[in-house]
Amino acid sequence: MERTALVTGASSGIGKATAAALAARGYRVIGTSRKPEALSADQRAPGVEYVALDLTDDASIEALAGRLARVDVLVNNAGESQSGPFEELPLDALRRLFQVNVLGPVRLAQLALPGMRERGYGRVVMIGSMLASFPLAYRSSYVATKAALKGFSNGARHEFSPYGVWLTTVEPGSIATGISERRTKYIGAGSPHRAEFEKMLAALDRNERAGVSAERVATTIVGAIEADRPKPRYAVGSNAPLVFTLRRLLPATLVEKVTHRKHDLPR
Repeated sequence: MERTALVTGASSGIGKATAAALAARGYRVIGTSRKPEALSADQRAPGVEYVALDLTDDASIEALAGRLARVDVLVNNAGESQSGPFEELPLDALRRLFQVNVLGPVRLAQLALPGMRERGYGRVVMIGSMLASFPLAYRSSYVATKAALKGFSNGARHEFSPYGVWLTTVEPGSIATGISERRTKYIGAGSPHRAEFEKMLAALDRNERAGVSAERVATTIVGAIEADRPKPRYAVGSNAPLVFTLRRLLPATLVEKVTHRKHDLPR
């Protein structure tokens, strides 16, 4: 039976790679973009139908209700990457980030889940981040949104698994998608955090350039979708199997020091 999947943020990076991988496996794939009419041929994944979605606009989200009621797979990938010293993050920027990274994806899932439950099959994949498990200085707002998304997924998973509907979180580490060019940054001109903030960003960009490909993450996402009983979390990139094992075995303070060192921050 042909399955229908909806992938948000499907015009670049992980979303585009996932949409392409699912289409290649025979899924009917709907990909979202804020302005699908402006996408070039290179930005479109082959075999994917594109529709408009702006996660900052409640009406745009609700406009997809009819499509979401019929999808078998929802991949909540679209989001914003934000950086800044905790004390300097503007409240309006925080509100937008939580709308885009948490409230929008949660609402999309709410619109999709009733139909999945009634049909006895469904997969909701939240694209999180390994930073939710390994928090980093000057990334507190982004860390918080990805931790919140994982919390919703982990909790709702228990409600829907009896119906054959599974929620799971995929946590990428450093991924070479060019996201560093789109990251929003907030820091005052005279900030006392300026030097360390710039060190962290340089290390973050360096790690991402050396990261695994979006296609590798897409392979993990497809594996989670097609598992009989998807796990609560899949991590990929940044030596995930090793670092999660060390996280379980080592003291939390030592894990913090290792994370700081990887990003050229004081230990």
